[in-house]
This record gives sequence, structure tokens and C-alpha cells, in this order.
Amino acid sequence: MSEYRGIWVYSENKELMLELLGKGSELAGKLNTQLTVPVLGHEAREHAKELAGYGAQKIVIVDSPQLREFQVEPYLSVLTQLTQQHKPELFLIGSTRRGKELAARLAARLNVGCIPDCQELDVDDQGRLLARRIVYGGNAIVTQVFRIKPQIVTIPRRRFEKAEYTETSKGEITAAENLQVEPSKTEIVEVKPIEVAETKIEEARMVVGGGRGLDKKEDFKILDELAQILGGQVGYTRPLAEDRKWFTEWVGLSGHTISPELYIACGISGVIQHVAGIRDSKIVVAINKDPEAPIMEMADYIVIGDLYEIVPALSAALRKLLAST
Repeated sequence: MSEYRGIWVYSENKELMLELLGKGSELAGKLNTQLTVPVLGHEAREHAKELAGYGAQKIVIVDSPQLREFQVEPYLSVLTQLTQQHKPELFLIGSTRRGKELAARLAARLNVGCIPDCQELDVDDQGRLLARRIVYGGNAIVTQVFRIKPQIVTIPRRRFEKAEYTETSKGEITAAENLQVEPSKTEIVEVKPIEVAETKIEEARMVVGGGRGLDKKEDFKILDELAQILGGQVGYTRPLAEDRKWFTEWVGLSGHTISPELYIACGISGVIQHVAGIRDSKIVVAINKDPEAPIMEMADYIVIGDLYEIVPALSAALRKLLAST
């Protein structure tokens, strides 16, 4: 397998790409190999120049009108051909919805393995990649190694430090040649933007979560107020979204996995799938009437009482504190 050499990183999400570049550069140093970034799109050279100062030794541009909008078949065909031509030993792909789909299909086309949602990556004394991820609903962490190359892994947001821009780091920019862009099996007829929060909940620094301890959907206004004071967002548990049909998205293993600096769990019992989605939070505060609720086992701070009294009081205290500063 000595023919496989180098580390490649790819994500359509700029912030995640910088995180992959940071980790990719670290691994490339340990393996004494080159870090490469493929840039796919239409009129993509400017984006390539922007990435040139973030540690990649080489940037490969694939510019085609067929890549103007993301469609999985054209992007997959290009990444497959690039991987077959250049034979990287490791390919890090951002764990976005698009990235997960690309990684899984790329692994299937190359007949190799794919490890999804890696929480940690390292190299052992033998130069083997050690990939760690959460399993069994958050009850365990498994360490996996690949038997064949290329090794394909997907990485969620906010797992690694972003690469820093340096004037001295100017990667070589080249254009890929002799690639056949596979046409898409679907056609984009119209694109309509949907209403979304200003910040995605995965990117929020502060999150106030609400669970079955809230009696009515309208009662979330007290959580909205607290989140607004903190400059954060409100999150929901799966029972509120799936069972009560109050919301369409939720925080948890089967929903959004978050890693805020502060997570305030209000009226949340803390079942395994929810805890797995918040386990990377820096500080967890649990507000609950039940002192035996499972969430208490992982909370850094515990407030036992009625959230209908505690949350408004906390909002009032924070508002007063901010007014005095």
C-alpha cells in the first residue's frame, strides 16, 4: 500500500474546511506527507486563492459549469477520479449532509471503508490512523483502524482547531486535467431559500434546551428570552418534535449534535440519545424538579426546582447584571 501517499481534505462549508485543514496539517506532519485540498465549483480560482494561506501544500481546482450547484453525481464523479489518480492515503471530508453523502458514495465506488463522524484522529507508532467515534447511543467510544487505503473519514463541526492564515504559507495551485464530469440524474428547476436562524444551532456558543418539563409550546417564550440575553439559541428534545409535533428539528444523536460553550437544559430528563447530542458541551447546567433525572449525572451545575420560576428569575438576574456593566 506504499503507493498511497498524502492527506486530502474537503468540505463545502468554509468554517469546517478550516478545521479540517488544521487537523490535516497536524496529521501530515506526523506522517511526513503532503496536505492537498480539492476545490470544486464554477469560477473556483478565487476560492482556491483564499485557501492557499491555510497550510495546504497543494490545491487542485476542478472548474466546470456542471459544478455550479451541488449535485451529488457530478461532485462524486470528480472526487472519485481525483482519488484514483492521486491515491491519497487519507481523505478527510466534512460531516455535513452533503459531505456524508459524498463520503459514503465515494467509499462504495472505491470499495473501501468509511468511518463517519469521527470525534478524534491520531496516528500510532506504526503510522496507522486511529479513528475514534461515539457508539451505542453515546455509551461508548470505539477506536477503529482501516485495513485498506484510501482511508475515508467524516468529521463533524467544532472537533478541531481551525488552521491559521499565514502570509508565508502559499500552497501550489494547479488545475485538474482529463476529468469527465458525470451528468446529474436530476435537474434543479428552482431554488427557494427557507427561513433559518441567523446562526445554525451547531455553531451557537450558548444553547438553552427545553424538554417535556414545559407544559405548552407557548411556554418556550421564557427560554427564548433567556437565550436572547445570552446571545444564544433555543434547542428542543426529540419528544417535543416527534411526539408532540411542536417542532421539526431537535438536539440529539438522531438530530443535531452540538458543542456550545454553555448548554442550559430546562425540564430535560436526559435520555441517552439526547445526552449523546450534547456531550461535547463545555458547561452543562441542568434545571429540573427531579433530582434523580439522568441529566444530573453529566451536568456541571444542578438547579433543582420549577423551571417556570427559575428561568425567569435567571433572566432577570442576568438582565440586571448586564445593565450594571
